[in-house]
Amino acid sequence: MAALGKVYLVGAGPGAADLITVRGARLLAAADVVLYDALVTPEMLALCERADKISVGKRSGQRSMAQTVINGQIVECAHKYALVVRLKGGDPMLFGRADEELRALEAEGIEVEVVPGITTAVAAAAATKQPLTKRGVARSVAFFTSSTAPDEPDHPALPETDTLVQYMGGREAAATAERLLTEGRRADLPVVVVENCSRVDQRILRLTLTDLARGLEPGHGPVLVMMGEALARREHQPD
Repeated sequence: MAALGKVYLVGAGPGAADLITVRGARLLAAADVVLYDALVTPEMLALCERADKISVGKRSGQRSMAQTVINGQIVECAHKYALVVRLKGGDPMLFGRADEELRALEAEGIEVEVVPGITTAVAAAAATKQPLTKRGVARSVAFFTSSTAPDEPDHPALPETDTLVQYMGGREAAATAERLLTEGRRADLPVVVVENCSRVDQRILRLTLTDLARGLEPGHGPVLVMMGEALARREHQPD
């Protein structure tokens, strides 16, 4: 069957509905069907009132839909609908499985376009008023996750950079802190943890690397962990 529709991989941003791009919001309003992630909020889904909505949620550490099944659903929708939106938390091109979805669509000759979104690390830096770079202190940043493919080691080497930002870091962040301490990072290295970034239940914790190594209490949403000298609180910075 010839593909009839065009697929848009749209970044929903960190969570708040008003942080999606104007282009993304316009596509949601015009979409015939929206396949959305588990982290997409009801307020965001309200922007696509006329569309059929299909949950294809994936959550770290929880039983969820296989990526191959999601790929098949997107392809199937492209045969049934003219305008298909695959709505992904953050930015599709960063820890968003975009490569696998692009490959599946391209293999079927389906037209696809990517609409970027605000990635959570940038939104977390804004929410905490903590720049990830700082003149004379930090000139490099690395985004990483402990989630690996089946053929990859469970504990890949940590990036060598001034500021480290760990996505999906709730359970894995303590192990990261222990490794950094073993590698010689100072015990009081500043750490900022942001849970449910940009949402009404956002929570911000300011810790040290030693604190982080003791572990984080279980949370109720996605956790991002930022580590480095650039995260030190400014002299007159309010709480």
